[in-house]
This record gives sequence, C-alpha cells and structure tokens, in this order.
Amino acid sequence: MTSELNRAVSNNTVNGLELALVSTAVATAKAQNFHWNVTGMAFVPLHALFEEIYAEHFEAQDTFAERIRMLGRIVDGRQSEHLKKSVVAEADGAKKPKEMLLDLALDQERLSVLLLQLASAADEEGDVVTNGLAIERAHSHDTFAWKLRAHST
Repeated sequence: MTSELNRAVSNNTVNGLELALVSTAVATAKAQNFHWNVTGMAFVPLHALFEEIYAEHFEAQDTFAERIRMLGRIVDGRQSEHLKKSVVAEADGAKKPKEMLLDLALDQERLSVLLLQLASAADEEGDVVTNGLAIERAHSHDTFAWKLRAHST
C-alpha cells in the first residue's frame, strides 16, 4: 500500500537518504576505529572527540533509516553494501593523530555537502521533513569538521 507520503517523494530523495545513511555508517565506524587506536600527547581529548562523533553519528543512522522506512523503502543494513556506496572511505587505525583528524575532517565536509544536496532535492519536492533533517545533519557535520580542524593546527 502506497501512502500519500510515499507518492509525494521521488526516488531521488530516498536515494539521497540512503546515501546519507551508508556514508554516515562508514564515518561512524571510522571514528570508532580511530577512537580505539589514537595515541600520543593528545590521547585524552582526541579519544573523547572521536567518541562524541561516533556516538552522535550512530543516532543519525537510525534517524535516516527510520525516515527511509517512513517513505516506504526497505533499508539495506549490510556493511558490504555501505562500503560500496559510501562517499566516505574506511581507514585502518595505523595513522598518526594529525592524520586521523584531517581524515575525519574531510569526511565531515563530504557528509555536509552530501546533506546539503539532499536538502535541496527534498526542498524541490516539497519534503520539508527530509529537508529539515538534512540541514540539521549538515550543521552537525560542519561543527565536527570545525572541531577536528581546530585540533589539527
């Protein structure tokens, strides 16, 4: 059964939500990997910042998945598919802290751009809920990119 909500939103918006979900999932795993492996003089603040990122991103994944379901699509939770589709690449934990910071900052910027594109597509379709979600998430990624870059100087 197709609801009015499902009919009003195109595959373009739902595909954008799916890309946001898989990319956020990969970014979550990367931040957690760096959290586990960071070392050095800045261990304590970076360990905490990386945890803040992956915890916040984990909640965002659920929000994206629930929105996708509201729009009538099944959510693919396979990590193998996430890695194939994501705009964020995974990384091993064998990086220096500054490399981790810059890697994560670039990911946050990629996610922000992706979400602003989603916001625009949703706006064109009159999907104010997805538009608002995308703008809120872009702001979160901008904030994390700023924090990460501030640590890397």
